[in-house]
Amino acid sequence: MVRIAGVRFKKACKVYDFEAGTLEVSPGDAVIVEVEKGLGMGIVVYSPREVDEAALARQLKKIVRKADPVDIERQGFNTEREIEAFRICKDRIIKYNLPMKLIRVEYLFDSSKAIFYFTSDMRVDFRELVKDLAATFHTRIEMRQIGVRDEAKMIGGLGPCGRNLALNPVKISGICGRLMCCLSYEHDFYQNERKKERENRDKDKDNKDEKDKGPERPPRGGGDRGRRPPGKAAGGNNQKHGCGGCGKHEPSKHEPSKHEPSKLKPEETKETEETKEEARPAGTTENA
Repeated sequence: MVRIAGVRFKKACKVYDFEAGTLEVSPGDAVIVEVEKGLGMGIVVYSPREVDEAALARQLKKIVRKADPVDIERQGFNTEREIEAFRICKDRIIKYNLPMKLIRVEYLFDSSKAIFYFTSDMRVDFRELVKDLAATFHTRIEMRQIGVRDEAKMIGGLGPCGRNLALNPVKISGICGRLMCCLSYEHDFYQNERKKERENRDKDKDNKDEKDKGPERPPRGGGDRGRRPPGKAAGGNNQKHGCGGCGKHEPSKHEPSKHEPSKLKPEETKETEETKEEARPAGTTENA
């Protein structure tokens, strides 16, 4: 387990985590911490808390010590140099006619580097400006371009909350000229709610269509229900039956009775008898 405390370097700036070790600090204390290149001075935001070292994504820098009166005096000297550097840099920007707006100048705690923050709508060639500033202040110079939202945060600009306001383009813009941050943070929430609303509306429409359609009905005329098998005229299996294959009688009932008179014509009867005579063997006689 490691003890971690939050430190902020500037007003409205991001809070960074630092390893406190065994040092006891409280919110509001000025501390000297390790930074990327050298030392920096910041203010403790929240008291140290224990965190599992395995849960840390990277190795944290350490809090070196609490700031003493000498450190606070040195920080005040750096603040005075920042004000002077800001004024000189603005004059140099006008001199070189550069399309940029200077926002802030920040000196590192050990005065080893000065950072100039600016905004611009285009790419700026500030090589001559850097050479001039380095010769003037005798330290390393860094030019850092930022956005309009960072500008509003640096100068401590505060605007009205965007909640419960009419969607008027004039009223939903912050002092930076962009969409209010609170509305920008809620943009994803509004998108998800609109997506859910569309899905529910489509689902209700499908259910309504199914309800209006009703149960499926059989085809008109009853289909094949009650249809009789094809009879004689249709060439079906019952074509030998005299009734045309109604399917209600036994096959024997459709055969002509032996006692019923033959319906053959006289010519057909005569031919039949002659055929029977020819079929008999020679020399045989019919019994009486």
